[in-house]
Amino acid sequence: MLKTVLRGVTRPVARVLYRPTVTGRENVPRQGPVLFASNHLSFIDSVVITLIAPRDVRFLAKSEYFTGTGAKGRLSKGFFESIGAIPVDRESNTAAQDSLERGREVLEAGGAFAIYPEGTRSRDGRLYKGRTGVAWLGLTTGCPIVPVALTGTEELLPVDAKLPRIRPVTIRFGEPIDSTTYGEATSARARRRLTDDVMTAIGEMSGQERANAYNEPPAASVVERVRRALHRNDPS
Repeated sequence: MLKTVLRGVTRPVARVLYRPTVTGRENVPRQGPVLFASNHLSFIDSVVITLIAPRDVRFLAKSEYFTGTGAKGRLSKGFFESIGAIPVDRESNTAAQDSLERGREVLEAGGAFAIYPEGTRSRDGRLYKGRTGVAWLGLTTGCPIVPVALTGTEELLPVDAKLPRIRPVTIRFGEPIDSTTYGEATSARARRRLTDDVMTAIGEMSGQERANAYNEPPAASVVERVRRALHRNDPS
């Protein structure tokens, strides 16, 4: 019921308030599995994609949003379930693979799944190097990958903001990329090539400056900062 309310009521309200600019909607397959691969500028990106995409979209969200107590906890759980979020424990030793497996389940069931190849939000506005999980999902399931470029969501809900502002937002859906032409999921070269092509497509639509590095969250300790410095120039 919440999902029906969200899509039936929130969608038109959001369109009136924010007047989003949307292009390429015709590029989204209306049936069968499809993987949305988007740049990531704000916490609200998943909500924007959910409200604008012409498909019911599933995406991952940290499990804490589903486990709160009291009225606030129930409201949080209900909201995230209503917009298609799937809980994942990011502190688990197997969190990365668990996340991919959840995405694969959605795709193999014929659904639409959204992923951020950068891994975490870009805090400086640049488009970072994509991690190859997006290619693994495409190559494993054989589904088309639709690149998505968001513009303006970092102003819509800036870091640490509590409520969204009224700001113009643009979402572009690119032409689907046929993942079946790249090789096997077991091939590191195929995964890297497909991921790079996805990021190139996103960058061409978003116009972001490219960063030739992975986007890492702030290091939590001196040891982590040293580890990153030592591995900064590792080939990948």
